[in-house]
Amino acid sequence: MSFSFATVVRAAQVGPRIRRISLRIDDPEALDVQVAGDSAVGVYFPTGTPDGPSDVDPSSEGRNYSVRAHRGDQVDLDVVLHARGPGTQWASTTAPGERVGLDHARSWYRPPADSAWQLLVTDLSGLPATARIIEELPAGTPTIAVVEVAGDDDLDYLPRHPDVTVVPSVGTGNGHAPSRLAELVRDLALPDGHGYCWFAGEAAESRTVRKHFRGRGWTVDQLDVTGYWRFDSETWDARFADVEDEVVAVYTRALAEGKGDKVASEEFDEALEQAGL
Repeated sequence: MSFSFATVVRAAQVGPRIRRISLRIDDPEALDVQVAGDSAVGVYFPTGTPDGPSDVDPSSEGRNYSVRAHRGDQVDLDVVLHARGPGTQWASTTAPGERVGLDHARSWYRPPADSAWQLLVTDLSGLPATARIIEELPAGTPTIAVVEVAGDDDLDYLPRHPDVTVVPSVGTGNGHAPSRLAELVRDLALPDGHGYCWFAGEAAESRTVRKHFRGRGWTVDQLDVTGYWRFDSETWDARFADVEDEVVAVYTRALAEGKGDKVASEEFDEALEQAGL
């Protein structure tokens, strides 16, 4: 069991579009928050109305958020605010004492030990994880951060680091305009040596970036490319329901053949693309 209840201990604005929610975890051992730059947990919101009974369980509505900091039984979750949505509603109104559920603690950022340099690619959805990765970078790790944000003030959220070069794209992507992340990655002059790319952003852009590097001969261990969200997700979900059994079988079969999660995920994504998704 990885589910644990948690209590809000504070909430504060830390950027024009980011609100930090600090939580005390009831059962940190069960939740097992990952020690990684892009550590994340699923947050399940209380149900009911402000004037009525409230309850939380893993089947209630929830969203995934990056763990910006982890201290024993406490975590700070930095929530990117949108115009609407259950996560934005919760983060904007929650107060100390409110109860939530936490589950599915996980992470993806695993640069190989022999990486000579790193490339971080993100939009607003991955900005909290990017900030933590930069903050925890070992000294002497040349890093390029391609960052797609809504406004220049979003860039102030990122920690300064002498080894990090930020390549910003302001006003693109993030559900309001076409994304430039894949285009910017293709146009980069990359350093020599064995590189590593971590991506957190829109799912279609993640596919393009992954295929770009695989086409250049990069191996799966050099890539941790994750779609944090999907444009027009309601339409995608409806189409996915028609082919779910077939494409999930591709992933399951790859795991059964011992190919590992990364290769299985690639084959799953290729099956989605062949199905028009």
